[in-house]
Amino acid sequence: MHKVNVDDLFAGKQSKYALVVGVAKRAREITAEQEASPEVSDEKPVLLAIKEIKNHEVGILEPDDDELPNS
Repeated sequence: MHKVNVDDLFAGKQSKYALVVGVAKRAREITAEQEASPEVSDEKPVLLAIKEIKNHEVGILEPDDDELPNS
């Protein structure tokens, strides 16, 4: 089992919610890419997505505070 330090994945500016949503979205994209490719990968899409975010290959965008709905 892989253990991931969440603090290593984001520099304090993104929320943990945005991190989870970003990883899930990228993992779905990786899954779609793997299904379209004839190559077989042993790595799980979620672990690949985490690795990409950790290595700053993929970024996570968050809306500005003024773009969020008032709750």
